[in-house]
Amino acid sequence: MKAVEITDLNFKYKDGTEALNGIILSIPKGEFVVITGKSGAGKSSLCLSLNGLIPKFLKGEFRGSVSVLNKDVKNNKVSELAKKVGVVFQDFDSQLFSTNVELEVAFTPENFNFSKKEIESRIESSLSLVGLSKYRDRNPALLSGGEKQLVAIASILSGSPEIIVMDEPTTDLDPAGKEKIFTITKELKKNHTLIFVEHETEEILNADRMLIMNGGKIVADGSPKDLLSDVELLEKNGVRPLDLCRLFKNEPVFSIKEGIDLFKKKRFSISDKLYENLKHKKSYGRPVLEIKDLTYSYGPQFSIEKISLTIRKGEFVAIVGQNGSGKTTFAKHLNGLLLPDRGEIKINGVDISQWKRSNLAREVGYVFQNPDHQLFAETVKDEVSFGPRNFGVPKEELELGVKESLQSVGLEGYETFDPFSLTKGERQKVAVASILASRPSILILDEPTTGLDYYETRSMMNLLTKLNRAGYTIIIITHSMWVVCEYSSRVVVMDSGRVVLDGKTREVFSKEDLLRSTKLKPPQITRFSRLLGKTFLSVEELKKCLN
Repeated sequence: MKAVEITDLNFKYKDGTEALNGIILSIPKGEFVVITGKSGAGKSSLCLSLNGLIPKFLKGEFRGSVSVLNKDVKNNKVSELAKKVGVVFQDFDSQLFSTNVELEVAFTPENFNFSKKEIESRIESSLSLVGLSKYRDRNPALLSGGEKQLVAIASILSGSPEIIVMDEPTTDLDPAGKEKIFTITKELKKNHTLIFVEHETEEILNADRMLIMNGGKIVADGSPKDLLSDVELLEKNGVRPLDLCRLFKNEPVFSIKEGIDLFKKKRFSISDKLYENLKHKKSYGRPVLEIKDLTYSYGPQFSIEKISLTIRKGEFVAIVGQNGSGKTTFAKHLNGLLLPDRGEIKINGVDISQWKRSNLAREVGYVFQNPDHQLFAETVKDEVSFGPRNFGVPKEELELGVKESLQSVGLEGYETFDPFSLTKGERQKVAVASILASRPSILILDEPTTGLDYYETRSMMNLLTKLNRAGYTIIIITHSMWVVCEYSSRVVVMDSGRVVLDGKTREVFSKEDLLRSTKLKPPQITRFSRLLGKTFLSVEELKKCLN
C-alpha cells in the first residue's frame, strides 16, 4: 500500500493564485521525502492537500485526486484524516493555544479518545524525543521561537500518525536543534512515512528522496546526492547549494573528509598573503549602545545575567546562541520593550530610563521575528506611514520618508497592496520599511531570514548590508551560521543568559571547540577550511585565495 498517491493535482486559491499544477506523486510507506524550492513554489499547498485542509478549509478550484493510505482526501473528513496524517504548519505559532506544554501535547491524543494512561505515555515519549521533558509546566507563549517549534512537533508526534508532514520544521531551531530533528527521523522512520519541507541543504542528505518544486510543479525528483550535486539546478530553483559542491564546481562532495581528499588530489594551495589581506581591520564610530551588568528574569531563574558590552556606530553585529539562550530577551532591552532588573543601558550616552518612549522608538528600530506580529494596516503605505505619522512628522516629510523607505527595500509601487497578500519575504521587507520610515540610527532584527528561501535571504541580507553602509548600526539575531559568516562584522555568542564569546566574525569562528560547546555549528566551508589551518567565512573568500 502506498502512503501517498497523487494524480494530476491542480489547485487554485479563491483569489486566483495557482498553487499546484499537474502534480503526480507516489510515496511508498516508510519513505523519508524532503521537498524544497523557492517561496511560492507550492510546497506548503502540497502539504495541506495531504490532510484535507485543501480543499475542505482552504477553498479554491481543486482538480485531480489525492489518496493517503487508500483514503481519498476529498471524500473523508479532516478529523478522520488527522488520525493518519499529522501536519506541523510553517506558521507553527498558529498551532499553539494551550496554557502549558503538557496540555498542548495532550490535546491530540485526548481528541482521539486514548486512555489516560496512553495519553500520559505519549506526552512523555513525545517531549523526550524533542528534548523538552523539563518543559511540561511551561507556558508555550513564554518560550523562544525554537522551543515553540519543538512543542508543535511534539504535539503532532503524540497522536502517532502514520504519515508525519513537517513544513520547515527547523526554520527557528539552532544548529543543534536542526541536527536533532534529522537525527530523530531515524527513529520515526521505523513506523512512519516522513514528508518534510526544508531549506537546509546539508541536512537533506539524510533523506531517502528529494523533490524540488517551482511554479506549482515538481521539477526534479531523485536521490538527495544526485540533486544536491547539481549547483545550477539548485540555484535556478532558489535552493542554497552545498558549500563544497560550489567550491569544487558540481563535483559530488558531501562530507568534509571528501572535500579534504579532493583538495589534496587537485593539489590546491592557499596563498598566505591573500589570506592575510582578508583580515583588514575596519574602524567604527562612537559608542551608540553601552550595556553594563544587564540582568533580567521572567521568574525565579535569570533569563540574562550580567551582560556587558559596547556597540559602536556602523557595526553589523550578529547575536547567536542556542534556543533559549536569552538572545531575544537581551535585544528587547535595547529599545525599552523590556526594562532591566539590574544594570544599566545607555543609548548615545544617555541612560535608557531618561529616554521618552517615543524618542527611543525613533532611535532604535525593532523588527520582530514574525513580521505578522507587527503588521496590521490595510495597505502597505498605511503600514509604513503609521510610525512617523504618530511621531508628528509633517505630511510632506512623511510622504518622502515612506517613499524612500519603500525604495530602500525594493517595494516601490506596492503602496496600495494589502500587506497580508504578500509573500513572507515581502512582508518582512514591509516590516523593515515601517521601521526605516521613522529614521532610526540603530536597527535590530530578530531572525530576519526565518522562512525565507535562498533568493529572499540573499535579498534581505543585501538590503541590510546596504543600510549598514549608509550609516545604520545593524544588530541581527539569527540561527543561520552562513548568514552570520557572510554578512556580520562582529559576533556575540550567548549561552544560558550570558555572553560567552564576543569578537570579530573570523576570530569567533576560528574557536570551533568553544562554539561546539555552545551547540553552534559553523558553515560547511568554515569547518572545511579549519582543517586546512585557515578560517574562511564563505566559498568566495576561499576561491580568491587559491593558488
